[in-house]
Formats: sequence, structure tokens, C-alpha cells
Amino acid sequence: MNTKIKKIQRDRRRKRIKAKVFGVKDKPRLSVFKSNKYISAQLIDDFTGTTLAAASSKDVVGKGVLVKAKTVGIKIAEQALAKKISKVVFDRGGYIYTGAVAAVALGAREAGLKF
Repeated sequence: MNTKIKKIQRDRRRKRIKAKVFGVKDKPRLSVFKSNKYISAQLIDDFTGTTLAAASSKDVVGKGVLVKAKTVGIKIAEQALAKKISKVVFDRGGYIYTGAVAAVALGAREAGLKF
């Protein structure tokens, strides 16, 4: 499949998801972004448009995409729990819920976040 078509399809999925998923201060949105090299996650309060916490695989030492993604999930959960946030809304950002995206969710759940 053409790369441009894949990006267009992902953007369409992302817009559909974004229309349904909304985070507030006591239950923020956990947004996941994947690049070719890294994966990152943010806790976003959509009401004020602020980022409450962020974690990226740039800081993670280790081998394997899934191991790094799970570590990102654990890091973002630790930051959220430090700010007394235990419930979030998961936003997969138009990506299919498998692989690295699922690993971020698994790591966040194992560290104590509920969604």
C-alpha cells in the first residue's frame, strides 16, 4: 500500500477517534505517538489544552521496540500517579491497537492507571 494512502487513512481514523475521546483534568487523555524511531505518550487536559505529563522512548535504554514501549507506559503512569491521577482515557492516535501501542497501554495498566 502506498505510504501516502496509509497516512491519509491514519489521519481519518485519528479524527474519528478524537471526536469521541475527550480528556478533562481529573480524567485526562493518554495520547500515544509513534515515529519511525521512537514512541511517546502524553497526558493531556483537553479542556485547557495543557500537557500534564509526558514520556518518550528517547530516554529509555534497552533493546526492542516492545520493551521500550512498555517502559514508556510505566513512566507515564508513574508521573500520573505522582500527580494523583489514576484514571485516564486512552487515545491510540489512529494507530492499530497492537504492538507498541498495546505495549504502552499494558505498561500503564501494570503501573496502576485505569482505563
